[in-house]
Amino acid sequence: MTNKNTIWLASYPKSGNTWFRIYLSNLLNKSQDPANINDLLDTSISSSRKLFDDYTGLSSSDLTHDEIDKLRSAVYRMQSQESEELLFKKVHDKFYFTEPGKPLFPPDISKGAIYIIRNPFDVLVSFAYHSTKPISNMINSLNDKHFAFCNNNNKLTNQLRQIMGSWSDHVKSWTEQNIIPVHIIRYEDMVLKPYDTFKSATDFIGINKTESEIKKAIINSDFKILTQQENKGGFKEKALKTKSFFRKGIIGDWKNHLDQPSIETIISNHNEIMIKFGYLNNKNQPIF
Repeated sequence: MTNKNTIWLASYPKSGNTWFRIYLSNLLNKSQDPANINDLLDTSISSSRKLFDDYTGLSSSDLTHDEIDKLRSAVYRMQSQESEELLFKKVHDKFYFTEPGKPLFPPDISKGAIYIIRNPFDVLVSFAYHSTKPISNMINSLNDKHFAFCNNNNKLTNQLRQIMGSWSDHVKSWTEQNIIPVHIIRYEDMVLKPYDTFKSATDFIGINKTESEIKKAIINSDFKILTQQENKGGFKEKALKTKSFFRKGIIGDWKNHLDQPSIETIISNHNEIMIKFGYLNNKNQPIF
């Protein structure tokens, strides 16, 4: 018998997923002190190679990407069955089907999904910084319908392949599917309207917390605290080549980094979704 206890924390990379996970850790943390960023609530990434190997008893290195995909939903079901509490899973994959009628993320165990969306201009700048790659490279990634993480057959990584597609593909895949209930929050609202935004997500998940408890969790998840913690003890999720994980976290930093051709390329590829979620007006002019 399955249990609908899984909450997918889904986003395109560099959209606020880690920040939201830290908020959850502080919300469910009994201490008055901020949660340690290196000891967060268990929100293991859904693409963990180790978890896949442990649960299937197979060596994923012997399988193709597509063969792995067909088994991933079984791994999530086993994890769900083991948990008597809510199970939070970080996701960067887009929502897709591994076979006809078989979504990668099984609805029978899914209580819902929180989808976090961020202005693609700011995503682009943050993604380039964290990937230590030129902005031009990351523009190609955001526009690439075939973009994926960890899809190099000649290099074994600690994560399985994650198909993301273009930025717009990713947003559409999660926000336009009707198989798993989804609650959409914008990164910008997490910054500008923190209480209302985090409370709405908390209510959707079904966690019963008071106004003061939610506000305390927000305060304890402030970027200044996260930066201080990283400067003092590092952050285990930071890429090796990146100087720091918690860079700025501000809205509109793209204005300091993107030239006009870069801006126009993003707009031409993603204007439909950018208008829909309030990042462009109907004249294709940036709002944030």
